[in-house]
Amino acid sequence: MTHTHHTLIQRNDYGRFIATILFFCMLAAAGYALQRTISCFLLSWVIAYLLDPILVYTEKRGVRRVYSLGLLYIVLGVLTVFFLTFIVPAVTISWDSLILDIPTYILKLKQVATEWKDSLPDRYGSDEIQWLIDKASGNIATASEKAGSWAYYFGTSIFFNLFNIVLSPILVFFMLYYKHSVIETLISWLPDGRRDQIVDISNEVNNSIGGYLRGQVVVSIIVALLSTIALFALGIPHPILSGTFAGFASILPFIGVIIATLPALFFAWFKFQSAAIIIQTTFAFAIIYFVEGYVIKPLIFKESMNLNPLVTIIMVMALGETLGFWGILLALPIASAIKITWGHFVRGDFKQRY
Repeated sequence: MTHTHHTLIQRNDYGRFIATILFFCMLAAAGYALQRTISCFLLSWVIAYLLDPILVYTEKRGVRRVYSLGLLYIVLGVLTVFFLTFIVPAVTISWDSLILDIPTYILKLKQVATEWKDSLPDRYGSDEIQWLIDKASGNIATASEKAGSWAYYFGTSIFFNLFNIVLSPILVFFMLYYKHSVIETLISWLPDGRRDQIVDISNEVNNSIGGYLRGQVVVSIIVALLSTIALFALGIPHPILSGTFAGFASILPFIGVIIATLPALFFAWFKFQSAAIIIQTTFAFAIIYFVEGYVIKPLIFKESMNLNPLVTIIMVMALGETLGFWGILLALPIASAIKITWGHFVRGDFKQRY
């Protein structure tokens, strides 16, 4: 009888585990279908997550949350005006310059491919190599024709995302203002016997996610600034765009370092056409990412998530395919939350009775 009872418990546990997996699969499918809406919500949620510690600090000082929230929005309004006045025009000018230079870049690549083809010696296998070069040249020509439509699509995408930018501050305000009410309501829905346990696990997950998001934003900003300054110093075209791209690429684990250097190396090669500038650019990014990996991250991330590299890559690929940029950004926090919850499940914490 005892053995049968133990077997039923094990089957129930596996059934719950499978149901949990199916539930997350349904969430992923819904997320893919509602990408724009979820993107706006996630943007607001991340911003609220980043700003909430400021309000918590002021509340501990005796200031009511609504007053702190009003003062915070005033400061953010001033920063937004500064951003729109100085940063946006600089980025826009750099972007327009890049769009105008794209046909030149593509034609230059086609010219280099042609010169390389003509310089090939007449040896065994040279015909196959020339065929590959011709194929690559044809693709470059096709890319040149599509450059305009690609730029139009990107601009249209930014236009549609303006809705998110306008709506997000409103959502952030209500998320921050009603934070305590929402948390109290959710806690009241929990079973009495497991309420304290689930709250403790939620706080553990919250600390992990909050620490990662705030730390990653700081790391990305520092990498973007250092990269932009380095590219300005080296005289490489489009330093602001390349530096911003490097900051975003730092979100990617493992391969972000390599991806971040590609635009800068291309622009450096196109302008100077020398191995020296390629070495200098590579060395500059090596220093930046050495400082990021061994100085900045150890100071910002007090506790490592200790995630398996294979699990990390799978989560980034899966959520990136489902939710795009937000999936990539939130892949590690979600993986950490699953790891923490699963760790408590394996230890049998959810089987305790009060």
